[in-house]
Amino acid sequence: MERKQVSPGATMKEVAEKAGVSTATVSRALMNPEKVSATTREKVEAAAKSIGYLPHPLTRSIKRNETHTILVIVPDICDPFFGEMIRGIEVTATRHGYLVLISDCAHQNQRESSLMDLVVTRQIDGMVLLGSHLPFISSPNDVRLLPPMVMANEFAPELELPAVHIDNLTAAFEAVNHLLKYGHRRIACLTGPEDTPLSQYRLQGYIQALRRSGIAIDNTYIIRGDFTFEAGKNALKVLIALANPPEAIFCHNDIMALGIIAQAKSVGLRVPQDISVIGFDDIELAQYCDPPLTTVIQPRFAIGADAMTLLLEKLEGKTISNGSRLREFRLKVRASTAPPRA
Repeated sequence: MERKQVSPGATMKEVAEKAGVSTATVSRALMNPEKVSATTREKVEAAAKSIGYLPHPLTRSIKRNETHTILVIVPDICDPFFGEMIRGIEVTATRHGYLVLISDCAHQNQRESSLMDLVVTRQIDGMVLLGSHLPFISSPNDVRLLPPMVMANEFAPELELPAVHIDNLTAAFEAVNHLLKYGHRRIACLTGPEDTPLSQYRLQGYIQALRRSGIAIDNTYIIRGDFTFEAGKNALKVLIALANPPEAIFCHNDIMALGIIAQAKSVGLRVPQDISVIGFDDIELAQYCDPPLTTVIQPRFAIGADAMTLLLEKLEGKTISNGSRLREFRLKVRASTAPPRA
């Protein structure tokens, strides 16, 4: 029988649909056939041949560390926070002869199958995860199909990966404590998404700082955001409408803090005279906004570089333990925070 020519447009997802199995099963059948039944393997191979899909023969035959390509998964490429971290990864990777590919997780669904193809056909040696999600796996068991991987910026214990990040809980505690030392008592918190581990840690830091000072937690002062400028603007609208609005706001990132400052100006509030605002991350814009933003400085370049170094060590076959590698943070006090008005 004449074999169908390989189609450059065929994807693993199409193979899965034709065979009536998951993409994870397709990847096992093609890359680790001993891990599936003979019936399943034959079904997947027949589906792959019928639509013209086969893993690249070269990448199937070579060792993983011969492609010299790294995939970086970014939660949102439009967020300026990640720029320096990616630069730290890229500088370190380039120094060791590796090419870096970047995938924007915010628009992942459009490219899920093609990324999975890259992973399964071993066209990448390793991965650096800048968020806490792997959108192109369907279950924790699928993680074992992936190449060596490390995390930067986030820490998700359930993934059992080496991770480089700061102590987000302590950093948030110190940020809120800065406001408390100024004499603020009514302090609001604008958080990141609930499913983001670092947001959970930063919220706990806020809560612990208030409790340490004997201040009851007011849930109306805790607003859930999504790290965007608009989230900051909308949060301030809600907070100033309260019967007893806050004197200060702790934001889980700088972009939301800038949104709060912009909205404050539009409604005639002065920062910090009428309301203090503190951010997190120290993106470049933080020092140039009006007023310059008090924030927590993360060593983003170093976090990226350290994560890439860890990945290189894994690729060299060294034993790398899972868990946290903490980098130092520091609080940068600028003009957006001040004692409350008498």
